[in-house]
Amino acid sequence: MTRAQWTLLLLLVASIFLNYIDRSNLSLAAPIIQRELSLTPGAMGRLFAAFFWTYALFQLFGISGFFAERFPVRYVLAAGLAIWSVATIFTGLLPGFAAMFIMRLFVGAGESLAYPCYSRIFATDLPLEARGRANALLDAASKLGPALGTLLGGLLLVRTGWRVFFVTLGVASLVWLIPWFLTPQSRADVVSNSAMSPGTLRILRTRSAWGAFLGHFCGNYFWFFLLTWLPDYLVIGRGFSMQNMVNISSAAYFAIACATLAAGWISDAYIVRGMSPTRVRKTVVVCGLASSTAVLPVALIQDQTISLAFLAVACLGFGAYTSNHWAITQTLAGPLAAARWTSLQNGIGNLSGIAASWLTGVAVERTRSYATAFIVAAVIALVGAVMWGAVVGPVREVVWGKEQPV
Repeated sequence: MTRAQWTLLLLLVASIFLNYIDRSNLSLAAPIIQRELSLTPGAMGRLFAAFFWTYALFQLFGISGFFAERFPVRYVLAAGLAIWSVATIFTGLLPGFAAMFIMRLFVGAGESLAYPCYSRIFATDLPLEARGRANALLDAASKLGPALGTLLGGLLLVRTGWRVFFVTLGVASLVWLIPWFLTPQSRADVVSNSAMSPGTLRILRTRSAWGAFLGHFCGNYFWFFLLTWLPDYLVIGRGFSMQNMVNISSAAYFAIACATLAAGWISDAYIVRGMSPTRVRKTVVVCGLASSTAVLPVALIQDQTISLAFLAVACLGFGAYTSNHWAITQTLAGPLAAARWTSLQNGIGNLSGIAASWLTGVAVERTRSYATAFIVAAVIALVGAVMWGAVVGPVREVVWGKEQPV
């Protein structure tokens, strides 16, 4: 990778870092907001899910993919970041549940543009053998965002209150726009592939696409379950203090990030040495997601130390999975279909955010226990491993017109 490619990548890493801080800040503030606004677990579940309605549906219906494919990604990504940052600021300024719900819809709409832009840039600007590392850095930032956001945001939250917390995070995100507009153009800014794109229907008729879509849904369910409900579980389900919750949640996200970076670098190294991308990337993805099922005993074991040890194993496994799943997608789709395929995959995958947020809230409210929610998360992770391993085909660019049908 050239210096220009590294500069571009590091700015994208910074943007996803901010992206995940702004999408996870509600989870961190949830125990305080729930008490202040007298919200039930079911109401909190609906508030968590608001983000995913626009985030998932804008991608599922091709809106985000259309913008990322038809317009220069520099402006599309900048517009998305501005939308979600301003909505984060207004979350702290406007009163009441309804206003907060609407702002979360805007946060989801803005952030829905990010991954289609990332995939188009990676498929256009980065060499095949560097995509494991690039995606690992991107994914590590998505985990470090909640980790550092939880650690530092927890201090800000306790000292200033949740409203100042949201305003500060939104303003900080807007600062990213300054270096973004000072960098050289990406090839995806000047190369239009929309006329040659295979189109949505052709992608939907491809077997590997559906394996990636459903596998991504299952992997995301596990992640959004942790992202939205782990802080609440630690405080209410386990009785930890807010400070202990901050420390444990941060450690879990850090573990995922470290595993992602290690697996991304190792997988690229094996590919450079001549090993098949199919064997390397699918092995890492399948084994990693299967290992995430170690989350099952977390809510079933009374001993806190053993329970947290299983949580660590599950997080390390999930981190290995996330290092390579987008590299598989970018390779399969190629530059012609990367933005649109990613939009569809992320749209379907993030419907799991609605499911994980809502189902967990309902399960906890009805059973007054988190056990069922953890069992469901483990089973869905195992199904995802099967999708990536058995349904996704060889990891090489699809030859459109000769693709393997569903």
